[in-house]
Amino acid sequence: MTNSIEAGKLVLRLALGGMLLLHGINKLLHGVNGIGGMLEAQGLPAWLAHGVIVGEVIAPLLIIFGYYASVGGLLVVINMCVAIWLVHSAEILQLGQNGGWAIELQAFYLFGGLAVALLGSGRYAIKQGS
Repeated sequence: MTNSIEAGKLVLRLALGGMLLLHGINKLLHGVNGIGGMLEAQGLPAWLAHGVIVGEVIAPLLIIFGYYASVGGLLVVINMCVAIWLVHSAEILQLGQNGGWAIELQAFYLFGGLAVALLGSGRYAIKQGS
């Protein structure tokens, strides 16, 4: 039973980290100016947009490799709370075109990050239990 639990933690880490990392790579390639504009519209400095690199590149790498995965999970939770607030707050109580929750992808990242933060990296990691 323990091996399947540890394998499950690995699958969660790889799925969450891998999918979110692709969003981060897109931000690295195309910049974060759009996010900066959204932050300025909320009265915040645009330079805070670079925090998305922490939440969508560094945190997923920590999660994938299992090196301080709990910290990475917490960073993802913070990142997704900001993303939902800035971009998706009007969709929180809506359904998407196919009947699912309009922010189900963002919710997956948020709750997946929370699960990793609570579970830690597990046995199959660079730093076990983090």
